[in-house]
Amino acid sequence: MRLPRPNFLFLAALALMCGPMNVGERAEAQLRWPSPPKKEQLRVRLVALALSDPRSSFFSSHEVLIAEKEIGKDEWSLVKLVYTFLPYQPRLSESGFDYSIVHELEAARDPNCDETLEKMTTRESQDHSQINMKYAVESPVSDLERRRTPLPCYEMTADDYGKAVREPLERQGGEMWGRR
Repeated sequence: MRLPRPNFLFLAALALMCGPMNVGERAEAQLRWPSPPKKEQLRVRLVALALSDPRSSFFSSHEVLIAEKEIGKDEWSLVKLVYTFLPYQPRLSESGFDYSIVHELEAARDPNCDETLEKMTTRESQDHSQINMKYAVESPVSDLERRRTPLPCYEMTADDYGKAVREPLERQGGEMWGRR
């Protein structure tokens, strides 16, 4: 059976009823990609390593660190820092895990990963053992007493790392000064 051919007049009438086609008109259902999160310039001192994935040969790994973010001259605030790196890139904890070193970097604020210190330290690992934090050299451990306040979370990659500057804290009478 042979199908009838569409009539030219029918197609012309259909085109007139639908209206003229505007080639320059944008489609309303365009696919929109989310814009990347805005990154901030940060100066941080590493306080402790809370979690470190085993290094992968194929995929990215990450470290979760507790750091102090500089918020003003001689003012620092605790933050959670999630550092993602590829197999050929160094861990952040390998590049100057000393409290006297200030790391300059870019990181994006992510409120979805804010977490309290208490939750971070009571989390169990895959083998059901308690997670113990590894503290940086000369880290003021007493600052980690405030365990119920959620720490603001910042995410960064190895490409966001700037540089490390040694800025030792001055000590007076065995106490650190210039800190809150």
